[in-house]
Amino acid sequence: MKASAVSRRGSFRTLRPRARGVEGASGEGGNIPERSHPTHRAAERAVLVGVTLKRQRGARWDLDDSLAELEQLAVSAGAQVVGQVTQSLDRTTHSYLGKGKVAELAELGESLDYTLAVFNDELTPTQQRNLEDALQVKVLDRSALILDIFAHRARTREGVLQVELAQHEYLLPRLAGQWSHLERLGGGIGTRGPGETQIETDRRLVRGRVSRLKRELEAVRRHRTLHRGRRITAGMPVVSLVGYTNAGKSTLFNALVRASVAAEDRPFSTLDPITRRVALPGGGAALLTDTVGFIHKLPHALVAAFRATLEELSEADLLVHVVDISHRNAAEQIQTVEDTLGDLGLAEKPRLLVLNKLDLVVAVDPDEPSSRPSLEGLGVEGIMVSAGQGWGLDLVLQAIEERLGGGLVRAQAGQSEVFFIE
Repeated sequence: MKASAVSRRGSFRTLRPRARGVEGASGEGGNIPERSHPTHRAAERAVLVGVTLKRQRGARWDLDDSLAELEQLAVSAGAQVVGQVTQSLDRTTHSYLGKGKVAELAELGESLDYTLAVFNDELTPTQQRNLEDALQVKVLDRSALILDIFAHRARTREGVLQVELAQHEYLLPRLAGQWSHLERLGGGIGTRGPGETQIETDRRLVRGRVSRLKRELEAVRRHRTLHRGRRITAGMPVVSLVGYTNAGKSTLFNALVRASVAAEDRPFSTLDPITRRVALPGGGAALLTDTVGFIHKLPHALVAAFRATLEELSEADLLVHVVDISHRNAAEQIQTVEDTLGDLGLAEKPRLLVLNKLDLVVAVDPDEPSSRPSLEGLGVEGIMVSAGQGWGLDLVLQAIEERLGGGLVRAQAGQSEVFFIE
């Protein structure tokens, strides 16, 4: 990776093309041979942009880690990340960045030939419009990027409705912002006729669509409520897997119920909830549900739109919180999930902590301490497993059975003791 400083208050980095996971890339360095004829559209070349605010210094997530996650999201959406731009500010401006940094970002268009600028925070309609005017490229914020990924992954009728609702609610204020230049003129020439008519027409169409989507989702919610009522009548307990995106929930789900749910090493590989029956060691059974993962800076529109799906969590008897213990930000991810559960009113819901991807921790290079996860001071204890390798699955099932029965388990795993959270 090549890095060069641009200013005292910010930085710019060029990134080598990623051949893996980037549409249209092949061969060494991601270049397409001259005589090849690609059948897919070339990946958009993206620059990531992030700001550190002075009042946020010392926050749980630092900018480098947050941008690394943003890069994962961009690549997952099909983009080729070619650079990063950062700046330290007292507060964001009408263009998000300072004037000088916006000018530098615009100049980078000639050298990097990027077609997309992805910003790490949610932009206001005014900020997005000003940036598009200055950069002359497509501008997306973190929320729009996540919505795009969700739209691509939605498969069920409910999932499609939820994503479309979130997209329309995200669009509505930005749609109004596109016509705000006419509203600010204060009357006279240019303020009458098509301008005002168009904005009101667009608002009415989007609001009408939002209302219809909410009605359809309410019908889905009633249908799901009937199914949950049948489960309660049958007396079968419900266990839901929760956790940060890409923590390995779907892999653990497949291993426990012997299913074939899509499980990939990328954010939000599972969007729609899936429920299967799981056999417990004592001969009983429970219903196990795989749910969508949470993420740092989860868009509020998505949390609101997915309440119908997240009701599965509120009806669960036990939440199994799956953590990628190999991730260097494991502690931050745990806290993000706990904060989100609190926002959903599920802070008191019984849960079991499962620390996944133990095989990757064992493989960590001891000479690279920065790559090791740090849970110091968090006071967490859980079951250490590797869903991919099948390690510790019996302990998970045993713990689920005991927790559903209200007990506390202490078991032996090889030469070391494994304690289950209280």
